[in-house]
Amino acid sequence: MKKLGLNTICTHVGEIKDEQFKGAVSPMYLSSSYEFIDVDVKRYPRYFNTPNQEYLSKKIAVLEHTEDAMIFGSGMAAISTMFLAFLQKGDHLVVQNTLYGGTVNFIKEEFPKYGIEYTFTNGYKVEDFKAAIQANTKLIHIETPSNPLLTITDIKAIAELGKSKGIVTSIDNTFASPVNQNPIDLGIDMVMHSATKYFGGHSDICAGAVASSKEHIERIWNVGKNLGGSLSDMTVWMLERSMKTLGLRVKAQTKNALKLAKWLDKHPKISKVYYPGLKSHPEYQLAKSQMKGFGAMLSFELVEELDSQQFQQELKLIKSSMSLAGVESTILSPHLTSHSLLTQEERHAVGISNQLLRFSVGIEDIKDLKNDIKQALKVTKQASFA
Repeated sequence: MKKLGLNTICTHVGEIKDEQFKGAVSPMYLSSSYEFIDVDVKRYPRYFNTPNQEYLSKKIAVLEHTEDAMIFGSGMAAISTMFLAFLQKGDHLVVQNTLYGGTVNFIKEEFPKYGIEYTFTNGYKVEDFKAAIQANTKLIHIETPSNPLLTITDIKAIAELGKSKGIVTSIDNTFASPVNQNPIDLGIDMVMHSATKYFGGHSDICAGAVASSKEHIERIWNVGKNLGGSLSDMTVWMLERSMKTLGLRVKAQTKNALKLAKWLDKHPKISKVYYPGLKSHPEYQLAKSQMKGFGAMLSFELVEELDSQQFQQELKLIKSSMSLAGVESTILSPHLTSHSLLTQEERHAVGISNQLLRFSVGIEDIKDLKNDIKQALKVTKQASFA
């Protein structure tokens, strides 16, 4: 068979054929108990191998150009299982300093209990990672574009660094999605996602995923079956349904995001815009070289005198929401949500100010999004601390 296009993969790869009734969509297998005598696979929900779990993993693997994949109950279940599969007592992790707050919190709170050492880089350049490597470093983890500042890390350079030192590399590819970026093609060993985000895409699913070689996935599975972070088959079925439109949704959202970033960048009440698709972005050329699209996430800072919380409350169409990547546009303050577990000093150290807003761009008409932002900025007053 010829290589399939993106939307064909999203629609058809990993679907289960309904041999009995010939339905157009995958049947849902809700059984939590399966036959174990004279069967090729002993299926059990906690083993990540029920029919719906197994087939959806195939779709994710094809999208990320890997041999295999696993789905989990959340993005944190995916990344924590991946970390614990490749790190043990006495090992060392090098991790990017600009990344999702939940990952930072997991590392700082849980790693000391396991005797795992870690170093957060001083930046997101390859030199920062080189400087942090120790004799016992076993894993390098990056996130690009990063949450919430949309910094861009050189994926190929990190992959080459890892291979030169015999260190496994991993990436959080949530913000880009496989529609806009395939890190495996650039040499990264493991790719993880909060599948709650673009894979789900409708703000009604909580899930995670890891894609890699069969060897690495086997290692992750051996830990995962003990930790129990599997996903219910009802949610798996919903996730497969949602992923049929992944390519269409993300491309439409990415197109909107670029237009909005350019518009916001010129607005007098916006002091700074963070988006890799802007030519003013310091890593614009790097992003262009390793991404197929610049993504649908952006962040921006209101001018200092405006009340950022009131601005969000004044929005009529764009929702103030904790998560991201739904078909509807959402906005949040990272210091109150995604990075609230960090101290103010820790947030400021990586450039997250109280005026920073993270914007997940949806599929709405661009003129309606602009009009909503205009009217909210018009009525937003000075912040009480100004």
